[in-house]
Amino acid sequence: MATAIKFGTSGWRAVMAEEFTFANVRRAVDGIARYLVSEKPQGARVILGRDPRFLGETFCEMAAEILMGHGITPVVLGEAAPTPAIAYAVIQAKADGAINFTASHNPPEYNGIKFSTSDGCPALPEVTKKIEAEIAAGDNQRQPASRPTMSGQSAPVKESLDARPAYLKRLGEIVDLAEIHKANLRIAFDPMWGAARGYSDALLRSAGVEVTTVHDYRDVLFGGHAPEPDDHLLEDLRGKMRETKADIGIATDGDADRFGVVDADGTFLQPNYVIALLFDYLVESRGWKNGVAKSVATTNLVNALAKAHGVELHETPVGFKYIGELIMQDKIAIGGEESAGLSIRHHVPEKDGVLAGLLCCEMVARKGKSLGEQLKELFVKVGSFYPRRENFRLTPEVKDKFTKKLRSDPREFSGRKVTEVVRTDGLKLVLDDGSWVCYRLSGTEPVVRVYSEARDEQGLERLSAAAKQWIFE
Repeated sequence: MATAIKFGTSGWRAVMAEEFTFANVRRAVDGIARYLVSEKPQGARVILGRDPRFLGETFCEMAAEILMGHGITPVVLGEAAPTPAIAYAVIQAKADGAINFTASHNPPEYNGIKFSTSDGCPALPEVTKKIEAEIAAGDNQRQPASRPTMSGQSAPVKESLDARPAYLKRLGEIVDLAEIHKANLRIAFDPMWGAARGYSDALLRSAGVEVTTVHDYRDVLFGGHAPEPDDHLLEDLRGKMRETKADIGIATDGDADRFGVVDADGTFLQPNYVIALLFDYLVESRGWKNGVAKSVATTNLVNALAKAHGVELHETPVGFKYIGELIMQDKIAIGGEESAGLSIRHHVPEKDGVLAGLLCCEMVARKGKSLGEQLKELFVKVGSFYPRRENFRLTPEVKDKFTKKLRSDPREFSGRKVTEVVRTDGLKLVLDDGSWVCYRLSGTEPVVRVYSEARDEQGLERLSAAAKQWIFE
């Protein structure tokens, strides 16, 4: 029986040589091609991109052949490219979508496929459901169906494209590089062997900014761990910062849609705080007050700032596609998720880790203060917020019992009154002191993700303990 290919929050991902096989990749690409033909029977153009993972070039070439068999013109990117650069290329080239071979921040044994629609946005559930149905339809035929060339229509010819120049030009229009140069900022950059190599650092150097880089070569094993710009994986970046006396360290994950930021003293700024700082900064520096978006699991520091600035707040389910929709409608100045994804207005409706890092550099340069100092000022302005995210594995019995529990409406939690029950995504309980806890069951493994936030560090410890106890009691 064929493996079921399911597109989750950010595409389909699987372990190579187990489920991510040549046969399954053919099935997935054939399903996408069938979907595109149903939407644009007169012939579509689709960008094919990848991160630097093992066999990426091969998968792109294979996908190009499948697309051409369906009468679709493939536009192949010659080099690994950041996911946001691919999104921008879709918009600039007026393509009908993009197939991106990437497993983002997942460990090196994984690969995956992200599909973006013609607006550069990650495909919404209604699109991915149609693609999954097309994959199933293809499975019911002995061979993948090719679309014959229509009378008078020439067979598609493979095109090539370099996504880098136009994307870097756009970033140069958004970010005040002159301000960074004027402040004599010293920056260290870690692309984590990923797709942003030659992007963030090259753009900064073109403006005369002093940048040093670690992990600036291709390694399909990403140093033997996940290419995730998280606190415990940024020691080499910290070492380079100490060596060069850098004012800030910026990092991106495997496909550069996520960011990591390290302050001058080596402190990792959790993404929740980066999103809040940049939201506040964009309102002040750009005067943008059209709105802000955050996922239901992201810090309420954003809520407090939205109230202080008189800006409309949008709270979305987890998944950047929902924020991307708001960016396309120009309803928000910035949108972000606690999992280190953000983008801003007049830019791609896709997570952009390259942009996030560069905007942090601009913010430090303009304010002349470290990120830690800026965060303290934010706490003085709207109060303090201490968020945390934890994962807990569940036995089948515990998962069954807890799934039923998630349907309940508790009136009290951790000794405090529940003032609001939010079911935008999972179960979020807001308590009378402004603290909250949110539970989300994973769709792919027996894990519950627990997000908690309190107004002081002691409160966070108590809330976190209560959140865990509530799962297993």
